[in-house]
Amino acid sequence: MDKNVAKNPLGEEPIGKLMVKFAVPSIVAMLVSALYNIIDQLFIGQAVGTIGNAATNIAFPLSTSCVALALLFGIGGASSFNLAMGRNESDKAAHYVGNSIVLLLGSGIILMLVTQIFLTPMLKFFGSPDDVLEYAKTYVRITSFGFPFLILTAGGGHLIRADGNPKMAMICNLSGAIINTILDAVFVFGFDMGMAGAAYATIIGQIFSGFLVINYMRRYKTVELTTHQLKLKWEYSRRIISLGTASFFNQIAMMVVQIVLNKSLKYYGALSEYGEAIPLACVGIISKINMVFFSFIIGIAQGTQPIEGYCYGAGKYKRVKETYRLAAIVGGIIAIIFFLLFQLAPRQIITLFGKGDARYYEFGISYFRVFLLFTCLNFLQPITSTFFTSIGKPYKGIFLSLTRQILFLLPLIIAMPLFMGIDGILYSGPIADVLAAIITIIMVLAEFRNMKKLQVIENKS
Repeated sequence: MDKNVAKNPLGEEPIGKLMVKFAVPSIVAMLVSALYNIIDQLFIGQAVGTIGNAATNIAFPLSTSCVALALLFGIGGASSFNLAMGRNESDKAAHYVGNSIVLLLGSGIILMLVTQIFLTPMLKFFGSPDDVLEYAKTYVRITSFGFPFLILTAGGGHLIRADGNPKMAMICNLSGAIINTILDAVFVFGFDMGMAGAAYATIIGQIFSGFLVINYMRRYKTVELTTHQLKLKWEYSRRIISLGTASFFNQIAMMVVQIVLNKSLKYYGALSEYGEAIPLACVGIISKINMVFFSFIIGIAQGTQPIEGYCYGAGKYKRVKETYRLAAIVGGIIAIIFFLLFQLAPRQIITLFGKGDARYYEFGISYFRVFLLFTCLNFLQPITSTFFTSIGKPYKGIFLSLTRQILFLLPLIIAMPLFMGIDGILYSGPIADVLAAIITIIMVLAEFRNMKKLQVIENKS
């Protein structure tokens, strides 16, 4: 084994210490990403009301698209970088970072242009009722200009962490969120700008964070970045995309489910006592609160990525398994805490985002307690999907990322309301969660057995 590989802290330092170093800033970065949506929802809910909350829910698939692209090229670039460094291939590692930066910015610009051109039909496709459409258009028309910066910041954070500077990744994300929060108060309440004010506050924070990432990339530490590495080459881009696809598909699956969910809520809500707007508004709020939970889980998963990727590339399989086990334990504890919160205090959470009538609270509380019943199991899939990506097995990660959302939840959301009405949507969640957890456990146990065989071969050679 190469001496430089042996001395790398990812292969030598205690797992717990490394997890704290990488996971905590990653969690903060993911929380900040969630807070961009939650902060706007808080201010809009208080200033505009139920219609405003419904509008941000209609716009939510676009936020998910940004996160998906950031993970595709950010996780893919960072995973490729770590595996290359574990094999002592620093030249390839530099190309992975450079290509990732270009792909992040380029995809953001393309998404922004598509959104601007097809704004109205896109929002209608997302399930917007007529009385919500103008509010959603006002919000998205402005926030779409921030897409390139949002994607660069979220994806660039993974590259910065891969460079051994998780604190800087946290600062880049946190600074934008602080600016967004301050300007939300000023624009929404101080200047009475409503939806537009929240949107302007959002993009100003995103632009600031984006420029911090760009400035950091100019002085990347572990490898030298020049314009040569920024030239897209298929051999590097393909590897980035293959290793980022699992995380990308997980987000895209969430977006597809969100769109179908919005349409179902609109249709079956109109047939129920709740009407169209109440289910959309409640689910919009709850989805963003659930993002806080997943921010912790995905942050933990991302914190394991450089450790698992480097150690697997260096043949340290025991450390790979130890890292996964620790992530699963911590993730399980956090999942139980959020399960208790969702079951015991749903009304108090909903009230933070504005008040409504009795039907509003009735549906919101039911959605928390039924749809999110098995939150205590939902830590397994993101942590395991990232685990497979980190060790260079993207196809297993891709399959796992699709199990809950596409294979189970999507068909259930379509089928169960046919027999149970809007209640069928609520019960589709816990069924999908249990099925996905079973598949996840089977796959990770099989991979652990495979690594045990590899370890025996490594010891004999």
